[in-house]
Amino acid sequence: MKKLFITTWMIAGVILISCGQKTSLNYSINLNDRSNDEFKVTLDVKGLSDENNIYQFAATAPGTYQTMNIGRFVRGFKAFDKKGNEIATKKKGENQWILTTPKKIDKIEYRVAETWDTPVEEMEMYKMCGTSMEDDHVLFNAHCVIGYPQGMQGEPLSISLAYPDDWKIGTALSKNEQGAYAAKNFDHAVDSPILLGRLSEASADFNGTKVELYTYSKTDKIKSADLLESMSAMLEAANKFVVEFPVDRYTFLFHFEDFNAGAWEHSYSSEYVYVEDDYAVDGGPKITSTAAHEFFHIITPLNIHSEIIQQFNFVTPTPSAHLWLYESTTEWASDMMQVRGGLMTLEELLGQLNYKLRVNDYYFDADYSLTKIAETSFMESGRKNYGNVYYKGAVIINLLDILLLEKSEGKRGMREVVNELSQKYGPEKAFPEDEFFNIFVDMTYPEVADFFEKYIKNDESLPLAEFYAKVGISYAAERTVGEGKEAKTEKFVFEVDEDASEKQLALRKAWLTNM
Repeated sequence: MKKLFITTWMIAGVILISCGQKTSLNYSINLNDRSNDEFKVTLDVKGLSDENNIYQFAATAPGTYQTMNIGRFVRGFKAFDKKGNEIATKKKGENQWILTTPKKIDKIEYRVAETWDTPVEEMEMYKMCGTSMEDDHVLFNAHCVIGYPQGMQGEPLSISLAYPDDWKIGTALSKNEQGAYAAKNFDHAVDSPILLGRLSEASADFNGTKVELYTYSKTDKIKSADLLESMSAMLEAANKFVVEFPVDRYTFLFHFEDFNAGAWEHSYSSEYVYVEDDYAVDGGPKITSTAAHEFFHIITPLNIHSEIIQQFNFVTPTPSAHLWLYESTTEWASDMMQVRGGLMTLEELLGQLNYKLRVNDYYFDADYSLTKIAETSFMESGRKNYGNVYYKGAVIINLLDILLLEKSEGKRGMREVVNELSQKYGPEKAFPEDEFFNIFVDMTYPEVADFFEKYIKNDESLPLAEFYAKVGISYAAERTVGEGKEAKTEKFVFEVDEDASEKQLALRKAWLTNM
């Protein structure tokens, strides 16, 4: 999830989500009644046992790397039997309700406040990971609205949404034969955000993958068709970079209103929260760059992920040490797919590297390695340093790419290894959390083990001059330009070496064009 911006840029209808299987969890949510900015939720539930005596709301969600505690937003939680008699419930901790006699429960009702406009004293949630409810639109993230009885996280479920007749809906969820949408379990519902309301829409086919865009723009300044036009070249470049899209459908959800928050990736969709501004000439490219990052998540973590993510723990936030793979590699790929697709020049790439190093130097703690950031991502110290996975982290993966290309004589860099890993694992097969570093090394070269140890597991100074010299790029941590009162200091200076050797030029060509 690309969620830090340290720059100046910073549908009446009912939807039934059902997976074609028999389900015992049927949620109804009335979006025609949006009073008090609350979702009114009814769960018709069948066949609970004593093992299902806890109703669980999410403590966190995949790709957020933050504690959310959705139970904070829940109001009026009640359970009823078939005759409508109330059955006693009791709150337990922040996110759980005890169901005293679950076998008798036929219905559960509660209200849950939207996260955007509900003040909290701590652990404020990222906007793109939350919910918004207004007169002309709703942003719906399932983990913020529905929960599940203990032991039923993997059960199929249905959600019916009642909403105004003139609203449109954007979601990656697919329709079944009855024209309803499918969610095979709680994880699938959380992985499939929904944007409803006064939306514009656009779609196109990219080599067999249908790409859809749905946009809410507060004053209609920004249209889905404009965004699609800006993103088309990036999507073509992305298709070449990953060889072939591993999905047959992908949905972009854009929300433009009063602030910049960032974006959040999902397996088959991504959602973006930006300030609504005039669609200036450079607006499209800036959004496209972020979209390139989120779109690459179809590779990691969708196709390459740890067992920790495969069986996500919504109860207790559990970090994976491989945040570098999910986010740093994705940020690296978002730049390199544009470079290799002709959308970004070498000079612009070097400018990106310079900017990332400046952000790393100015905002973040030098003693936080990528694995330390991952391990502390749910703690306050980790939250402060989390954003560096997109800055220092992306530079580290750039260095790793150069190392791999050098060892393979330009034939096999990070792109090729990642695509091989995608084929080796895929959406349904997770890699073992504690063995992945060794797996990667076994697929590549012994020198990579030393690289991991120094620059990902630990926080040794990056060998920037040494590695960029391999591709004929000179680097200086600092230089002084001018003399006397006119003198000024420049930091993190990259320059193309016009006298580079044939070996350097060959490796540079592989680095910039290898796809």
